[in-house]
Amino acid sequence: MNRSSEPHGTDTVAAAVTETAELLEIMFERAREASPRPLSTSQVRAVVALDHHDGLNLRALAEVLGSTPPLVSRLCDRLEAVGFLERLPSSASRREITLRLSDRGRAYLQDLRARRRESLHAVLAKLTPETRAALTTGLQEFREAAAGD
Repeated sequence: MNRSSEPHGTDTVAAAVTETAELLEIMFERAREASPRPLSTSQVRAVVALDHHDGLNLRALAEVLGSTPPLVSRLCDRLEAVGFLERLPSSASRREITLRLSDRGRAYLQDLRARRRESLHAVLAKLTPETRAALTTGLQEFREAAAGD
């Protein structure tokens, strides 16, 4: 018997995860657009990356984002123009710049995350406590498996 065609086979689960991820993208996009000063998806990715990896240089941020330094430099120009990013001299090299989120950038991200959580709460409230517990366990195991790659 082909395990991927079983109700919990990898094909079935992969399809469910894909559909869920697409719904989450829509929910998160709505939350992003509800901002008084919405950023592009690329800009949000950069803000999140800098929140997770404070003090990156341009090349390192480009690697994290899977982009090129010239494109990321322009993206950072726009983030700096709206006051979400600070470029500071590096302590490691005089020729290098360190990128940090400004207080305004951190506040934007905090607000964005709160709006995302709010839309998730509305959906999660419709689930039974048992289903929420199973979802939590499954997501934790998924994260651990994905982090192991």
